[in-house]
Amino acid sequence: MSGSPHTLRAIAAGAAATALLSLGAAVPTAHAAPDPAHRATAATDCALPGRTGWTDEGHTTDYTTQFQRPLGTRHVLMLFVDFPDARAAGSTSDYYRQLAPAADWLKRDSYGRTTLDITPLNRWIRMPQDSTSYGFQRGITFEQHEAYVRQAVAAADPYADFSRFDMVYLVPSKSAAAISFSPTYLFDPTTAGVTADGTRIKWAVTFGQDMWHWGFKVADHETGHTFGLPDLYAFTGTDYHRFVGGWDLMGDIAGAAPQHLGWERWKFGWIDDRQVACLPTSGSRTVRLRAVESPGGTKVAVIRTGETSAYVAESRRAVGADDHACSTGVLIYQVDTSVQTGYGPVRIVNGNPDATPPSGCRALDMAAFHAGQSFTDPATGVRIDVDDGSTTSQDEISITKR
Repeated sequence: MSGSPHTLRAIAAGAAATALLSLGAAVPTAHAAPDPAHRATAATDCALPGRTGWTDEGHTTDYTTQFQRPLGTRHVLMLFVDFPDARAAGSTSDYYRQLAPAADWLKRDSYGRTTLDITPLNRWIRMPQDSTSYGFQRGITFEQHEAYVRQAVAAADPYADFSRFDMVYLVPSKSAAAISFSPTYLFDPTTAGVTADGTRIKWAVTFGQDMWHWGFKVADHETGHTFGLPDLYAFTGTDYHRFVGGWDLMGDIAGAAPQHLGWERWKFGWIDDRQVACLPTSGSRTVRLRAVESPGGTKVAVIRTGETSAYVAESRRAVGADDHACSTGVLIYQVDTSVQTGYGPVRIVNGNPDATPPSGCRALDMAAFHAGQSFTDPATGVRIDVDDGSTTSQDEISITKR
């Protein structure tokens, strides 16, 4: 989970759940011709403000001081650390290869709009304390986490110029079993923090042994927190994937369809306002959605239902990183930007609750609506009808708000 240093005083971002779970860019240019209602209604009328003061699904993310903007090239320094009680054996190359594919994954996921330039410092950096002393467990505090980052940066400072990088990846030796999970460090602007070479270290991912379970996508998930995204899995209860299933990397790193939701792509600037069909008040319209896995076209239809809430529809296909998707068609979900990380800021609507999931799939992974199906929410007056899904990359829907 990801908690504010001002309140929880702890950072235990996405992959922390492993303690509980078994667990020249190609920018899109082609887009569907908007209908008259689309031209008359600005997409920004459906953009929702964030209300949690931390990582959330709002469009008012603070990219000036708090989080890093998920556009362009983000320069990442990868440090490899070992400990007096857990010394490294062998080179750093296997560790780098385990995580390096995160860069290509994010580039494809963002339609080429965000690139991770990961530079490994190919030497082991010895930490000053035993691995067991840093408090890497579910209750790790912000102060403990920041101390870990500070010591690693200080130990590496003679060998690296930190002023060249936007963020840091800290990778521990395999022998450091106590460094078990991978929380994200998000700086607290009210404190002195961590500095080196005249640069404030604002963001760091401190990987744990779970990187060998999750693979490179743990880096994409954790980096998502530095971009301001919340965790979409549940922090409480026994079904940790009851909100979004395997539909988004921020919900399940190993999900069957882990590419970012269209709403988050819009929030990030990976899709443009012209690719958003907005219905902010009562009315109706027909929208042809192009699958989010492919560039171009209208990507999301948004029906605003309140100051911080909306229903979103998007088209999903078993393509690219989503090639193992358990269902395809129109994905419908509710967004509430006042809901805190880990408590369901995004909730998928299951269009097929009676379906029997195949092996490797959960009930919510079968959620995509097909042609002829409809969703209604009497409380908000929202109705979404799937009219046509006959093409391989598009779905046509009708959206109504009464």
